[in-house]
Amino acid sequence: MQYANPDSPPDRLHDTKYRAVFISDIHLGTRTSQADALLEFLRTIEADTFYLVGDIVDFWKVRRGPHWPQAHNDVLQKLLRKVRKGSRVVFIPGNHDEGLRDFCGMHFGGIEIHRNCIHLTAAGRQYLVMHGDEFDIVVRNAKWLAFLGDRGYETALWLNNPLNWVRRHLGLGYWSFSAYLKNRVKKAVSFIGAYEEAVAGEARRHGTDGIICGHIHHAADRLIGDVHYMNCGDWVESCTAIVESHAGELRLVHWNADSAWSAANTAPEPTYALS
Repeated sequence: MQYANPDSPPDRLHDTKYRAVFISDIHLGTRTSQADALLEFLRTIEADTFYLVGDIVDFWKVRRGPHWPQAHNDVLQKLLRKVRKGSRVVFIPGNHDEGLRDFCGMHFGGIEIHRNCIHLTAAGRQYLVMHGDEFDIVVRNAKWLAFLGDRGYETALWLNNPLNWVRRHLGLGYWSFSAYLKNRVKKAVSFIGAYEEAVAGEARRHGTDGIICGHIHHAADRLIGDVHYMNCGDWVESCTAIVESHAGELRLVHWNADSAWSAANTAPEPTYALS
């Protein structure tokens, strides 16, 4: 099996029907959620199984006062419609929607809720599927710092719009202020490497061939020792997902929602989240 270069951009969509699709970190209820792009993605593709790998609804933000336009309702309605049309939908809550972990093992509107699960590919390979916040040292050991980081991340994302409005009128390309800050912060604490090693270790403990997770908003597809590590990325900035073909091939794909901001038709560089 071939593994992608972690520094390479994700692939484009080539098909519309998949065996499984994995999506994480939509953060519905926030102004920075790319719900419109996700809705177009969901309208384009079909799958036997959809895995929602955590932080689908941002209850941290909802408690402070949600931003909930029609597109956010439409995403939820579209997922429920997938169930009615025969798709299996599995929801694995993350830290931003962790209250739903109390309902693990139950079904709501046909959507299954699980703490984590094992996905068996058509090629016979097993993957542990989990959100991954359990292995975020910041969340586990200093939850107040995670909340602070979430506020700062949201502010940085909001600043992207006015900054890039100015840059566009100056004839300059897109530049992500939030990505700049996140890369500097995460590199300073060497968080990402430790996180990826930790979740790969969890896959080994479960005896699986790989792991599919989210949480850090950093899309990835690489081999860590003997473990195939895949991260779904997010629908806040990168708009990435993992898809499995009916032959059992897993690929990281990018939904190019705004060609005006992507003249070269390349995916944005994956970035890191503080939440």
